[in-house]
Amino acid sequence: MRVAIFSTKSYDRRFLESANKGHAHDLVFFEACLTAETSGLAAGFPAVCAFVNDRLTAEVLENLAKSGTRLIAMRCAGFNNVDLSAARELALTVVRVPDYSPHAVAEHTVALILALNRRIHRAYNRVREGNFALDGLAGFDLYGRTAGIIGTGKIGAAVARILKGFGCNLVAYDPVPNPDCVSLAVKYVSLEELFSQSDIISLHCPLTPQTQHLIDSRSLARMRPGVMLINTSRGGLIDTRAVIGALKSSKIAYLGLDVYEEEADLFFEDLSDRVIKDDVFSRLLTFPNVIITGHQGFFTQNALKNIAETTLSNITDFEQGRTCANEVTTDVLRR
Repeated sequence: MRVAIFSTKSYDRRFLESANKGHAHDLVFFEACLTAETSGLAAGFPAVCAFVNDRLTAEVLENLAKSGTRLIAMRCAGFNNVDLSAARELALTVVRVPDYSPHAVAEHTVALILALNRRIHRAYNRVREGNFALDGLAGFDLYGRTAGIIGTGKIGAAVARILKGFGCNLVAYDPVPNPDCVSLAVKYVSLEELFSQSDIISLHCPLTPQTQHLIDSRSLARMRPGVMLINTSRGGLIDTRAVIGALKSSKIAYLGLDVYEEEADLFFEDLSDRVIKDDVFSRLLTFPNVIITGHQGFFTQNALKNIAETTLSNITDFEQGRTCANEVTTDVLRR
């Protein structure tokens, strides 16, 4: 099958071409992000492969359908950037990669927790300058602290296992409790209880209309003073302006982000020689107790290999008329 692959970097191409040896699809790579302006590049392609910051709006999907596209293959777990109602109306099949490597994101989550707590980023810069003073670098023991996990799918459960090893008390919120977490003695509580009890809060839920700005001024008001907030899920879960206010008031003492609500115009690109025009993002960068990484939580060799293999298997299933277990259906949306 001929596949137009958008938002590709050298590493995407390398892993996809390697995985394609077992499928023999005709892969055509585009560096451009998929938008209404670039959708014409996919004319005549029955399959389009997209990533987290491609914009599959109703207009884009209509353009694709008119030019012969029948399959949207997301090479990521999330699909919040796809207008699923429009896709259904246009008879477009949408597939995704739900389980590329929960361990990659979970380990990055804990890396942010440790780096923030022990001020690794500040200590690194000090030592590079010959400053070995310890003032301002004191952290706290994770042992005995309460960590709240919002969303206990595979990634959230992997985070729970790691933090359990540190001796944390674990509470969680999820409409559907995970038996693996229950076996770890994770206590499921309401969101309000989680906010009020947790020293560390980590987000691992999908972005939906119900979870948009889950962290806002009201939820922040319920949190403990000095809380640590980590988001390696989707940027839209956080109202960034409200979080900036909480940083200024010291309600939030530590903030770790691997995602950002307006990241589509920033992440995955080298902007080191340009002025960042996003004033909200620039304000975040001024805080010494904030660490931001550019959506790299997934970025391990294991995950890239799994993403490529699953993406191409999904495309092969569609091409050969087989039912694809990774199709985004109404049942997936309900979960």
